[in-house]
Amino acid sequence: MTLPALFIGHGTPMNAIAENPFAPVWRALGERLPRPEKILAVSAHWETDGLAATAMEKPRTIHDFYGFPQALFDMQYPAPGDPALVERLRELLAPEPVAADQEWGLDHGTWSVLCHLYPEADIPVVQFGLDMGLSPETHLAIGKALSPLRDEGVMIIGLGNVVHNLRAMIRAPDAPAYAWAERFDAAIRAGVEAHDDTVLTGYEGLGEDARLSVPRAEHYLPLLYPMGARRPGETVEVLTPVIDLASTSMTSYVIGAPERLI
Repeated sequence: MTLPALFIGHGTPMNAIAENPFAPVWRALGERLPRPEKILAVSAHWETDGLAATAMEKPRTIHDFYGFPQALFDMQYPAPGDPALVERLRELLAPEPVAADQEWGLDHGTWSVLCHLYPEADIPVVQFGLDMGLSPETHLAIGKALSPLRDEGVMIIGLGNVVHNLRAMIRAPDAPAYAWAERFDAAIRAGVEAHDDTVLTGYEGLGEDARLSVPRAEHYLPLLYPMGARRPGETVEVLTPVIDLASTSMTSYVIGAPERLI
């Protein structure tokens, strides 16, 4: 079975514990998708210099934020790691080296979503670092090189936000979205649905909308991994197409799902 590939707009860490429009969708997604044997997560919150993957048997739960309720800091997501998956990554990406990291773990970009998708934390998870020195085209190409994992029981999940501008954020649940955020999110969605990789890798060509929506690329680049891993003719499902807090896109994509989820 070929597993779907996902991009999840993870949003604020509070999505791990808050009841909101997103958590129920993520829970339903985990219940309806084929259960993976392993997960390869590409989170916006692990930037690396060179290719790297977490290779420890028991990755720690990283609380990489501040100013949130104690309940969020108390959360643990004790999923096991999988060093054998790291070796498989090395095979697929050779001759480029992939460092076997023993320090990082699972950051909130990953566990704040997985705690809803797979709350038992019993599926091995490996995080793949975002090498910020690479071009968008290269990130997409890495996703394509990793695509065989989908036939090997591994679910590839990118975790970020297509639009992510913290400086412009309005901390109110009913804050209207900025027009530039809506336009950029819609343009990328059109590129995803048309399977037009030139739109996805050439997002900076969207001008001021792109500059405001992607002030830094770390939350956008995880999108390119599941998009690179998709196959010709696969379906694309769009989940939670919402701009939260005025400047954060929660739009998520499911590539190659066996049936419509909602």
